[in-house]
Amino acid sequence: MKYRRLGRSGLKVSEISLGSWLTFGKTVDQEIATKTIHKAYELGVNFFDSANVYERGQGEIILSRALKNFPRESYVITTKAYGVMGDGPNDRGLSRKHVMEQVHNSLNRMDLDYVDIFYCHRYDSETPVDETLRAIDDLIRQGKILYAGVSEWSAAQIQEAVSIADKYLLDRIIVNQPQYNMFHRDIEDEIIPVCEKHGIGQVVFSPLAQGVLTGKYKGGSIPTGSRGANDQVNSWVKKIINDIVLTKLDRLEEVALELDITLSELALSWILRQHNVASTLVGASNPEQIAMNVRASEVNLSFDAIHRIEEILTI
Repeated sequence: MKYRRLGRSGLKVSEISLGSWLTFGKTVDQEIATKTIHKAYELGVNFFDSANVYERGQGEIILSRALKNFPRESYVITTKAYGVMGDGPNDRGLSRKHVMEQVHNSLNRMDLDYVDIFYCHRYDSETPVDETLRAIDDLIRQGKILYAGVSEWSAAQIQEAVSIADKYLLDRIIVNQPQYNMFHRDIEDEIIPVCEKHGIGQVVFSPLAQGVLTGKYKGGSIPTGSRGANDQVNSWVKKIINDIVLTKLDRLEEVALELDITLSELALSWILRQHNVASTLVGASNPEQIAMNVRASEVNLSFDAIHRIEEILTI
């Protein structure tokens, strides 16, 4: 496993990180989830991602319990807030009240003194950014979170956060968590340039396009029991799959075969060609899946391979 600095910070994270959305606490039972997390750690993964809304805290609980076997300083664990956590008007968003309450609730669920990274899970247009950033800054000063990040914010929103942090001398965000894969490249034009300018790294999710880039949906069919069969993912997969994408998958698989790697390894190593990407966040339903994904950290794509992939993707 290789490690990269997260943005301009001194924090080093594994190039492959393990997430818990739609897996831990939902489709994967606790025993298998624990084995998967332990396998990831054994293979050098030190970066584990969760959020308060992942099964209303169950994802956090399962992840943190599995990591209790290991020294706290040896891993980086995250959580998030923004999504709905109750029926009240303040049970969502990024108000000071909600951020403070959700961080404390997450720490209690995970039985931790601190989380390494806290993400604003989405942009909250109803709360002033300075209110959110000051609450996060207070939590950093209290030692309850170490670093701040955002997820799925636009380039303009990230710039706004940096400007406000600098104006009020608050801790800057060091990480952005966007969707990024071969079929979803929106961050390349504006977000990566802004983040590079301000020392913000990317930790990308959905690197395999919800399983499409594993080749499991070849022919356009969605196997029973696959990630794509999940109601929350099914519409995404169906939106991605079409004749052009299937043709691209066939050609990408040819490149992978020539390089003696899997399609998944090709897709993950292609993401890691971006220097602004610190880690690519994968989901895994069993230890075998995380073991396969981790191998991508060993792959260094040549210029020619990257050029061929680019030609295929621009068909």
